[in-house]
Amino acid sequence: MTPYKLLIADDEKNISEGLRMILEEEGYETETATDGDTAWELVRTGEFGLVLADLWMPGLDGLELFARMREANIDTEIIVITGDNTAAPAVEALRRGAYDYLTKPLEVERLKALIPKALEKYEVTTANKRLQKRLESLTRYGDMVGQSDEIRKVWDIIEAVAPSNASVLIVGESGTGKELVARAVHSKSPRRKGPFVALNCGAFPREILENELFGHEKGAFTGAISEKPGAFEQAGGGTLFLDEVSEMQPDIQVKLLRALEQRAFRRLGGKKEISVDIRVISATNQDLTKALKEGNLREDLYHRLAVVPIVVPPLRERSGDIRLLAETFLRAAADDLGKQIDRFDDAATEFMETYRWPGNVRELRNAIDRAVILAKGSEIGPTDLRPRHLAIDEAEVRVPVGSSLEESERLVALKTFAFAGGDHAKTARILGIDEDELRSRLQHWLEQPAPAV
Repeated sequence: MTPYKLLIADDEKNISEGLRMILEEEGYETETATDGDTAWELVRTGEFGLVLADLWMPGLDGLELFARMREANIDTEIIVITGDNTAAPAVEALRRGAYDYLTKPLEVERLKALIPKALEKYEVTTANKRLQKRLESLTRYGDMVGQSDEIRKVWDIIEAVAPSNASVLIVGESGTGKELVARAVHSKSPRRKGPFVALNCGAFPREILENELFGHEKGAFTGAISEKPGAFEQAGGGTLFLDEVSEMQPDIQVKLLRALEQRAFRRLGGKKEISVDIRVISATNQDLTKALKEGNLREDLYHRLAVVPIVVPPLRERSGDIRLLAETFLRAAADDLGKQIDRFDDAATEFMETYRWPGNVRELRNAIDRAVILAKGSEIGPTDLRPRHLAIDEAEVRVPVGSSLEESERLVALKTFAFAGGDHAKTARILGIDEDELRSRLQHWLEQPAPAV
């Protein structure tokens, strides 16, 4: 007996009841509906493997019901039933993806033969979706994508810290996805139903930043014609994310420290203390040791913010994620633009895996978005991806006229070795030589003084 229920939707009661009796004798569990609206409510809230839907019935007709199911990503198969003498409506149903159609009076034996095949198709579809979800669970965490050990360590820390109310300081280069980490902590926490308010502390001058943080009362300054809540109030019951927190001026850091310690603050021009229930997550792309030493970040504020630090690795340290990220971004960009681009050629893949991506994940995504916009074919090549801002000394080698062949080979090989991040295998593949030979040449060249160029 199949675990999937069947829904019979037909406004002719004798047909729906007759089908119900026939199908239950065959061992199927069924439900019936006499109009399209009732059928929609049933299929929307229950799991059906197959719907037998009359093409013409009150409320939603069979085609409208099917269209609404697909818009809602309901994979239930549908067989339409029609009493129309012409084939046009049934053909239209098939064009839209219906499994098949039957004409009245119904051929019961044909229906009995169709149902197992339709349910088998539904089972394959749902099994594939379950498999896709399992695969995504191995490579996705919130909106983050990866499979490397380096990024999984970040996910493990998020999983551990999220249920608590501890302050988190996220450290990483620009473009590594620090806000995604902050949002993941929020979404995994008991505060997930509360607001997530993000504020870039480096984007505002001192006077405006204080106002953005704490808000102001009416008349607090010229132009303050009404009161305005700041980020601390807006994040009440949820999470406040302070990006580039080390960019704050010292006096604002003092006020922030007090607000964190007291869980209370005053608006600009205000006299009363306002208590808040928030969790603070902060982030910086600065060298914290240097920032603390030079006084750009107060040590007491640092310890208050960094109860649990999370270091997000740059993309060059998680190169095993580049291909997965690239394919994810390619699918998203192609879908958004309605383009049939589904792959990178080998040279493009080689380029992505050897380029250093100083702008990290953000740069990779921007490069792919740009490549999809400009691409004319069905695949992405290295020239589509190559960042337009690359300096000559990053991506190219100048060989002065008059250089010997050995000097030229040395320049090209060493620059390619650096470009590949010191990976011998990748360097050998790019240069088209044996890896052992490359190692031997590099050893020889590195022991020699650099030629004058």
